[in-house]
Amino acid sequence: MKIHHHGAKAGVTGSCHQLDTEWGSLLVDCGLFQGKEERPLEVEFPVEDISALILTHAHIDHIGRLPWLLAAGFNAPIYCTEATAALLPLMLDDGLRLQLGLDARQRSRVLELISRLTVAVDYGIWTQLGAPGNGCLQIRFQPAGHILGSAYIEVKTPNDEVVVFSGDLGPTNTPLLPDPESPERADVLILESTYGDKNHCSVESRAEQLKALVERSLEDGGAILIPAFSVGRTQELLFDLENIAANAFNETERRAWSRLPVILDSPLALEVTKQYRDFKALWGKEAKVRLAHGRHPLAFEQCVTIEKHRDHLALINRLKQSGEPALVVAASGMCNGGRILNYLSALLPDPRTDVILAGFQAHGTLGRELQQGKTEVEIEQEVVPVNAHIHTLSGYSAHAGKDDLLAFAQNISPHPQEIRLVHGEHRAQLSLARDLKSLLPKTLITLASES
Repeated sequence: MKIHHHGAKAGVTGSCHQLDTEWGSLLVDCGLFQGKEERPLEVEFPVEDISALILTHAHIDHIGRLPWLLAAGFNAPIYCTEATAALLPLMLDDGLRLQLGLDARQRSRVLELISRLTVAVDYGIWTQLGAPGNGCLQIRFQPAGHILGSAYIEVKTPNDEVVVFSGDLGPTNTPLLPDPESPERADVLILESTYGDKNHCSVESRAEQLKALVERSLEDGGAILIPAFSVGRTQELLFDLENIAANAFNETERRAWSRLPVILDSPLALEVTKQYRDFKALWGKEAKVRLAHGRHPLAFEQCVTIEKHRDHLALINRLKQSGEPALVVAASGMCNGGRILNYLSALLPDPRTDVILAGFQAHGTLGRELQQGKTEVEIEQEVVPVNAHIHTLSGYSAHAGKDDLLAFAQNISPHPQEIRLVHGEHRAQLSLARDLKSLLPKTLITLASES
């Protein structure tokens, strides 16, 4: 058995891992490289012997190079959960339009091919990859709590070895999706380490911080800009905003919140949010309770959606001229593309503006520059002064923090023979490796960044 890492070895983008066994080869994810890690899109490894592609979830850094995988000759089944299968065309259509400039007909042909290859599988069911009785690999999807449809992958060989690919694990105690639970066993665990060196603030704390920022904006004016990934982060933010508005303490507070438009300016995020509503069965307990009491945590009165580009530009001009309070959620989450760039270009110079970075910001992205406190940034070849207030709310990360990652590994019994760390910057991998070695002294801990 051999495991090759074609991406996410020493960073958090381009996730792509290959498992070679005598019963066949599997590819787990085929994602886009972003930010400082950006590289040519062409697939640089042979694909003719790969018997299946397994997708952990629909984020672009895990699926974005799928069209190039097909172009390289891949023509095998693509396994994923039902929700991931529903999100896949939405995410890839957006990427094909932005990255390749393909028209609707061209994009449709690519997506039809992918649809023909896609096999949607329920959580918790072992699926054989090959003819029964001939000795074949089996896979099982288990909830990862990262985004809708996300899963970690258990791979079982005919000689009863189990390899687990964590994909991206979500944090515990988030209200919208259930917590991930550790696998029953894993001889080898391929574990993400995005936040291997830090923990996030609690769900309660993140909502309190968000509320405080919004209330300051209501007093002082100015827009609150939240760059957010269309899948996961946007829905978590809408969930909390609905809850804050619904639980306003008094009439004065309720009136103030009712005047604040919550603007979702992302056609893709709007479509993804519809999928979240359709897959309510996958929600966590708290979200289902709210729904049962007549509240819809992803649809509320003051949430305004912007679809047409001319409306998007008109809104930016209005906010720039008026300085009125508004909360805008727009893609992309790392500020490296999408409609958020136009908002930042227009409103970063205004000291009344607040920017909330609600997720990981990779090296080389505009989001990382803002997080580092740059006083000037370049947006579409123009230098923009940064007078806005920049905030980081780590509680909105869709990734597990250090303690959650350690618990995920430690709760596997018996402990894995080997844990290999991927999907994290070298510093995060080193930190997590030290803690894992302390907790699991008999387990071999290796770093993909050093391989």
